[in-house]
Amino acid sequence: MGATPAVTALERAKITHSLHRYPHDKTSNAYGEEAVAALTTTLAVSADQVFKTLVIDLGGPLAVAVVPVPRRLSLKAAASALSAVAGATKAAMADEKSVTRSTGYVFGGVSPIGQRTPLPTVVDRSALNWPTVFCSAGRRGLEVELAPDDLIAVTEAVVADIAV
Repeated sequence: MGATPAVTALERAKITHSLHRYPHDKTSNAYGEEAVAALTTTLAVSADQVFKTLVIDLGGPLAVAVVPVPRRLSLKAAASALSAVAGATKAAMADEKSVTRSTGYVFGGVSPIGQRTPLPTVVDRSALNWPTVFCSAGRRGLEVELAPDDLIAVTEAVVADIAV
Protein backbone atom coordinates (compact mmCIF):
# COMPACT_ATOMS: atom_id res chain seq x y z
CA MET A 1 0.00 0.00 0.00
CA GLY A 2 1.71 3.21 -1.22
CA ALA A 3 1.77 6.55 0.50
CA THR A 4 -1.25 8.77 0.00
CA PRO A 5 -0.92 12.44 -0.96
CA ALA A 6 -1.70 13.28 2.69
CA VAL A 7 1.18 11.18 3.98
CA THR A 8 3.50 12.56 1.32
CA ALA A 9 2.55 16.13 2.30
CA LEU A 10 3.21 15.40 5.99
CA GLU A 11 6.57 13.84 5.22
CA ARG A 12 7.55 16.72 2.92
CA ALA A 13 6.63 19.20 5.68
CA LYS A 14 8.57 17.10 8.23
CA ILE A 15 5.52 16.81 10.48
CA THR A 16 5.58 14.11 13.12
CA HIS A 17 2.66 11.75 12.62
CA SER A 18 1.57 8.15 13.10
CA LEU A 19 -0.56 6.06 10.77
CA HIS A 20 -3.29 3.75 12.03
CA ARG A 21 -4.82 1.14 9.76
CA TYR A 22 -8.08 -0.69 10.38
CA PRO A 23 -10.17 -3.00 8.22
CA HIS A 24 -12.76 -1.05 6.23
CA ASP A 25 -16.13 -2.75 5.78
CA LYS A 26 -16.92 -2.24 2.08
CA THR A 27 -20.66 -2.45 2.84
CA SER A 28 -20.50 0.48 5.28
CA ASN A 29 -20.87 4.14 4.40
CA ALA A 30 -20.59 5.28 8.03
CA TYR A 31 -16.92 6.08 7.51
CA GLY A 32 -16.35 8.30 10.56
CA GLU A 33 -18.17 5.98 12.92
CA GLU A 34 -16.17 3.06 11.57
CA ALA A 35 -12.91 4.93 12.30
CA VAL A 36 -14.09 5.82 15.81
CA ALA A 37 -15.06 2.22 16.56
CA ALA A 38 -11.69 0.94 15.36
CA LEU A 39 -9.55 3.57 17.08
CA THR A 40 -11.36 3.62 20.43
CA THR A 41 -11.12 -0.18 20.54
CA THR A 42 -7.40 -0.42 19.73
CA LEU A 43 -6.12 2.83 21.28
CA ALA A 44 -7.01 4.75 24.42
CA VAL A 45 -8.62 7.67 22.58
CA SER A 46 -11.87 9.52 22.89
CA ALA A 47 -14.38 9.56 20.04
CA ASP A 48 -14.13 13.37 20.15
CA GLN A 49 -10.43 13.07 19.26
CA VAL A 50 -11.30 11.51 15.88
CA PHE A 51 -12.19 14.11 13.25
CA LYS A 52 -14.06 13.87 9.97
CA THR A 53 -13.35 15.88 6.85
CA LEU A 54 -16.42 17.47 5.31
CA VAL A 55 -16.29 19.30 2.01
CA ILE A 56 -18.72 22.19 1.77
CA ASP A 57 -19.93 24.34 -1.10
CA LEU A 58 -19.72 28.06 -0.39
CA GLY A 59 -21.90 29.01 -3.35
CA GLY A 60 -19.29 28.17 -5.95
CA PRO A 61 -15.93 27.67 -4.28
CA LEU A 62 -15.49 24.58 -2.13
CA ALA A 63 -13.96 24.48 1.34
CA VAL A 64 -13.18 21.94 4.05
CA ALA A 65 -14.57 21.71 7.58
CA VAL A 66 -12.90 19.38 10.09
CA VAL A 67 -15.07 18.39 13.07
CA PRO A 68 -15.19 15.60 15.66
CA VAL A 69 -16.97 12.53 14.29
CA PRO A 70 -19.67 12.41 17.03
CA ARG A 71 -20.67 16.03 16.38
CA ARG A 72 -22.44 17.80 13.52
CA LEU A 73 -21.15 20.66 11.44
CA SER A 74 -22.84 24.03 11.73
CA LEU A 75 -22.87 25.16 8.10
CA LYS A 76 -23.64 28.70 9.20
CA ALA A 77 -20.65 28.79 11.59
CA ALA A 78 -18.36 27.28 8.93
CA ALA A 79 -19.42 29.88 6.34
CA SER A 80 -18.88 32.64 8.87
CA ALA A 81 -15.44 31.31 9.81
CA LEU A 82 -14.41 31.13 6.15
CA SER A 83 -15.92 34.46 5.12
CA ALA A 84 -12.59 36.30 5.35
CA VAL A 85 -10.69 33.77 3.21
CA ALA A 86 -13.40 32.62 0.82
CA GLY A 87 -15.99 35.40 0.88
CA ALA A 88 -18.61 32.96 2.11
CA THR A 89 -21.99 33.98 3.46
CA LYS A 90 -23.65 30.56 3.41
CA ALA A 91 -22.67 26.94 2.93
CA ALA A 92 -24.13 23.60 1.90
CA MET A 93 -22.65 20.12 1.77
CA ALA A 94 -20.79 19.53 -1.51
CA ASP A 95 -21.93 16.71 -3.76
CA GLU A 96 -19.85 13.54 -3.95
CA LYS A 97 -18.60 14.11 -7.52
CA SER A 98 -17.36 17.61 -6.68
CA VAL A 99 -15.63 16.29 -3.57
CA THR A 100 -13.73 13.60 -5.45
CA ARG A 101 -12.88 15.84 -8.41
CA SER A 102 -11.58 18.66 -6.22
CA THR A 103 -9.74 16.73 -3.51
CA GLY A 104 -8.50 13.72 -5.48
CA TYR A 105 -9.70 11.46 -2.68
CA VAL A 106 -12.43 8.83 -2.69
CA PHE A 107 -15.58 9.75 -0.75
CA GLY A 108 -15.19 8.41 2.80
CA GLY A 109 -11.41 8.70 2.58
CA VAL A 110 -11.06 12.45 2.15
CA SER A 111 -8.16 13.92 4.07
CA PRO A 112 -7.89 17.62 4.87
CA ILE A 113 -4.19 17.23 3.98
CA GLY A 114 -2.62 16.85 0.54
CA GLN A 115 -5.66 17.60 -1.56
CA ARG A 116 -5.38 17.89 -5.34
CA THR A 117 -6.69 21.45 -5.09
CA PRO A 118 -5.92 22.89 -1.64
CA LEU A 119 -9.20 24.20 -0.29
CA PRO A 120 -9.82 26.84 2.37
CA THR A 121 -10.08 24.90 5.63
CA VAL A 122 -11.63 25.46 9.04
CA VAL A 123 -10.88 23.17 11.98
CA ASP A 124 -13.19 23.00 14.97
CA ARG A 125 -11.64 24.68 18.00
CA SER A 126 -12.15 21.51 20.10
CA ALA A 127 -9.13 19.99 18.30
CA LEU A 128 -6.94 22.20 20.50
CA ASN A 129 -8.16 20.28 23.57
CA TRP A 130 -6.14 17.20 22.58
CA PRO A 131 -2.40 16.49 22.44
CA THR A 132 -3.07 14.64 19.16
CA VAL A 133 -6.04 14.25 16.84
CA PHE A 134 -6.92 11.70 14.19
CA CYS A 135 -8.20 12.36 10.69
CA SER A 136 -8.30 10.50 7.41
CA ALA A 137 -4.92 9.87 5.83
CA GLY A 138 -6.52 9.78 2.39
CA ARG A 139 -7.83 6.25 2.20
CA ARG A 140 -10.72 4.39 3.82
CA GLY A 141 -9.32 2.40 6.72
CA LEU A 142 -6.30 4.67 7.21
CA GLU A 143 -6.12 7.42 9.82
CA VAL A 144 -3.28 9.78 10.63
CA GLU A 145 -2.53 10.95 14.18
CA LEU A 146 -0.83 14.31 14.57
CA ALA A 147 -0.72 17.35 16.81
CA PRO A 148 -3.65 19.71 16.20
CA ASP A 149 -1.29 22.65 15.66
CA ASP A 150 0.41 20.65 12.89
CA LEU A 151 -2.94 19.85 11.27
CA ILE A 152 -3.84 23.54 11.35
CA ALA A 153 -0.43 24.57 9.97
CA VAL A 154 -0.23 22.03 7.13
CA THR A 155 -3.77 22.87 5.94
CA GLU A 156 -3.37 26.61 6.60
CA ALA A 157 -6.69 26.35 8.44
CA VAL A 158 -8.60 28.87 10.44
CA VAL A 159 -9.87 27.68 13.82
CA ALA A 160 -13.44 28.31 14.94
CA ASP A 161 -16.34 26.82 16.86
CA ILE A 162 -18.09 25.02 13.99
CA ALA A 163 -19.36 21.82 15.63
CA VAL A 164 -22.70 21.41 17.36
